[in-house]
Amino acid sequence: MSENIFLKIINKEIPADIVYEDDKVLAFNDISPQAPTHILIIPKKEIRKLHDSNEGDCELLGHLMLAAKKIMADKQIKHYRLVINNGSEAGQTVFHLHLHILAGRDFGWPPG
Repeated sequence: MSENIFLKIINKEIPADIVYEDDKVLAFNDISPQAPTHILIIPKKEIRKLHDSNEGDCELLGHLMLAAKKIMADKQIKHYRLVINNGSEAGQTVFHLHLHILAGRDFGWPPG
């Protein structure tokens, strides 16, 4: 495994404001929020970006979505946006797959 900030958070080497954790994923509040609620969900398995996932990751990718649903249900938030950036030109800055949950404000369409 390569070292990145998310692996250090998974390994509890650096602190994070963790809001959810199970055996497959970890979720924490973003340190540079883009909305009143901005949570990152990361798989504990290292996958650099969505494009690098494969058929064997199907269950894990679905688990990320269901974890987002659970987190928002626990927070009683019904309206939110889920975002995955794939690659630097799409805005990815940490190369460990992660799902952004954004909520608490209106979002325009199209995004970006």
